[in-house]
Amino acid sequence: MTDPAPHTNDLQAVAQTLLNHTGPIVVLSHENPDGDALGSVLGLTRALRQLGREVIAPMQVPRFLAFMPQPGELGERLHDWPAGALAAVLDVDNNDHVRVAGADLSTFTGPVVNVDHHGTNARRADALAVDPGQPAAAVMVADLIDLLRVEWNEQIATPLMLGLITDTGSFRFDSVTPQAFRAAAKLREAGARLGWISDRLGQNPVTYYTLLREVLGTLEFLHGGRVVLARVDEAMLERAGAAWEDVENYVGMLRNAEGSQLAVMVKDYGERVKLSLRSRAGVSAQNIAVALGGGGHVPAAGASLNQPWPAVAPQLDAAITAELTRVDQLSNGH
Repeated sequence: MTDPAPHTNDLQAVAQTLLNHTGPIVVLSHENPDGDALGSVLGLTRALRQLGREVIAPMQVPRFLAFMPQPGELGERLHDWPAGALAAVLDVDNNDHVRVAGADLSTFTGPVVNVDHHGTNARRADALAVDPGQPAAAVMVADLIDLLRVEWNEQIATPLMLGLITDTGSFRFDSVTPQAFRAAAKLREAGARLGWISDRLGQNPVTYYTLLREVLGTLEFLHGGRVVLARVDEAMLERAGAAWEDVENYVGMLRNAEGSQLAVMVKDYGERVKLSLRSRAGVSAQNIAVALGGGGHVPAAGASLNQPWPAVAPQLDAAITAELTRVDQLSNGH
């Protein structure tokens, strides 16, 4: 026997809140959804619908994940909250209207439940389970589904396996826990289509490669090669015939540069910038992101700044310098 995960008691409160609620349930996650966001939303949505609940799941799915939802399963952004609704917010590290996509949570006056694994979570909800020790929100959603007494099937297990695979880097990250492997075994036993997911995730459109030629032209190795940075803007997208979602996987590729401790992918929208950060070797992407008003995990984080890139660049460099200095001082015993 193993001890229950720290989030178990909190999830019981979330489960009871969902079971007691008789009105519509709106399932939400963060902007620019990744596999964990989509997988968690689909897993819970399908489980709740199996219980006969009215569920609304507004999400704009990026092309590289479009293979997972069924036609009509997810909806467009909500402009008006349905009467008597409850909001279930999943995999969002700051439970407010800034990070939640699909609806304006700042205008919502009904009950909110939140299930998340980010250490920067603001912990604002009527019932919430936050466990930064978990490598993916999908692990917690799987535990939640157990508490809802839903019968497992392939349709519920497969999207949760997607979330587990994507947030653990196919179980390559140090964030992977023994519980994550147990969750994967449970999902596989329920019929999760592991091979199908991996095959679909490995496919890239032609525009991924045409844009990559442009992105590699911006490549910089900074701080003695410890930091690798690349940038993309609208003009590059137009020349490559690509879209912003084609950029999503580049930061992981940059992180593979030998000797690098931090990879930075800069999305330059003109008057605003979005940064995607990936780190290793004791460097905290989270510290850098938080210094710039963002958040996330230690190895993977991000920030959005409403300033043009020339104004953001020195702020980013200052945050990186501070983090590298902290790491060096630790390694030198200071």
